[in-house]
Amino acid sequence: MQKIENDLFIRACKKQEIERTPIWMMRQAGRYLPEYRAVRKKSDFITMCKTPELAAEVTIQPVDLVGVDAAILFSDILVIPDAMGMNLEMHEGRGPVFPKPIRNEADANELKDIDPMTDLKYVMDSIKVTKEQLNNRVPLIGFAGSPWTLLTYMVEGSGSKNFAEVKKLIYNNPALAHKILDKLADTVAAYLSSKIESGVNAVQIFDTWGGNLSQDAFAEFSLNYIEKIVSKIKRTEEPVIVFAKGVHHSLDKIANCGADVVGLDWTMDLAKVRKQIGNKVALQGNLDPTILLSDKANIEKEAAKVLASYGKGSGHIFNLGHGILPNVPPANAKSLIDFVKVESKKYH
Repeated sequence: MQKIENDLFIRACKKQEIERTPIWMMRQAGRYLPEYRAVRKKSDFITMCKTPELAAEVTIQPVDLVGVDAAILFSDILVIPDAMGMNLEMHEGRGPVFPKPIRNEADANELKDIDPMTDLKYVMDSIKVTKEQLNNRVPLIGFAGSPWTLLTYMVEGSGSKNFAEVKKLIYNNPALAHKILDKLADTVAAYLSSKIESGVNAVQIFDTWGGNLSQDAFAEFSLNYIEKIVSKIKRTEEPVIVFAKGVHHSLDKIANCGADVVGLDWTMDLAKVRKQIGNKVALQGNLDPTILLSDKANIEKEAAKVLASYGKGSGHIFNLGHGILPNVPPANAKSLIDFVKVESKKYH
């Protein structure tokens, strides 16, 4: 493996000594950047995901423009159900839509078994093109959705306010839910393994909707399958990050799932979480994304609080507590990054 010039992010994931805290932002390749919007003007979202040169271009933009310490491959968690035959559509203002959601056994039986290296070859090609263009300046992160989060979209058919359809499935037909989740876990593990084989330096599992489950249901229908994925990923030294949004109640269990890093949303107290699980895993997070809509002084004040909350020592990756918002001025994102790079030195 070629040496990465700036490997702070990888070293922080492994809790090794570093000279400052690394920073990247979820959804950093996105609509807040005019350069991204310029690319997007010429191609729809799905075309961008499926065209390696375009995916590489927008993946690298935040490295060049705002100075993040890691790139995350431009893609979408729903490329997996799309490859399984569900025909993902992106509707302006509504987000992702599956025209024929899964509601019963017959629908579930139509899901294809996929080989990520062939059925999602465009993702692997995007990794290769991106790695070439990044030229080992910073690490590249690959990602996937957790089985529970994927199932939620596949059953609801789009985003949802109360998740009634997917909860109806898990409570009325748990056997079918487990059958689909198990298939998804195998697929996600193979997909992330293929991404590592194609050249990513770390992987992150997003459990965006884990917080919509009760504690027991989270253990049964989400964490169970995240653990299975982590245990099956083929990797040598590539760190695994698990980000389960809104899951305050199960941090100990998440810390024991085999991941190297636990991502935290902005409602969590970093100092308390460090005390609770920081000896087992590195922590990633957790500035409230909306703070980037305030002025420079306030952004710096709130970022300083996050750094102070984690305190001295390695094992912290600075990030937002969720994705960056589309209406954030790029100068504000850059202010945050520049500030963290300087301010964090005193904690190392």
